[in-house]
Amino acid sequence: MYAIIETGGKQYRVSPGDTILVERLATPVGEQVSLDDVRLLGGEETRVGTPRVDGASVLGTVLEHGRERKIRVFKYKRRKHYRRTRGHRQSFTAVRIDELRG
Repeated sequence: MYAIIETGGKQYRVSPGDTILVERLATPVGEQVSLDDVRLLGGEETRVGTPRVDGASVLGTVLEHGRERKIRVFKYKRRKHYRRTRGHRQSFTAVRIDELRG
């Protein structure tokens, strides 16, 4: 059985036991989180939401919070001596999927 969920503006295909990195959640480490925005439940019988599947949710456990490696954002305009460099590190939350309800 699997599900397609949406969190943080992105969609993820998850199954029980998977670990996914999602946008930063406010839930502390070790707590359970319920992801209610389920777009599709697949398995023996596939249920597609319009846009969400009614009564479906995904339960997971927060494993850690962290930040990804730094990326460099470099802007310039040729022949104008305009250059700007900025760095960015995206925050994430690692979630282990425990159960699919639906």
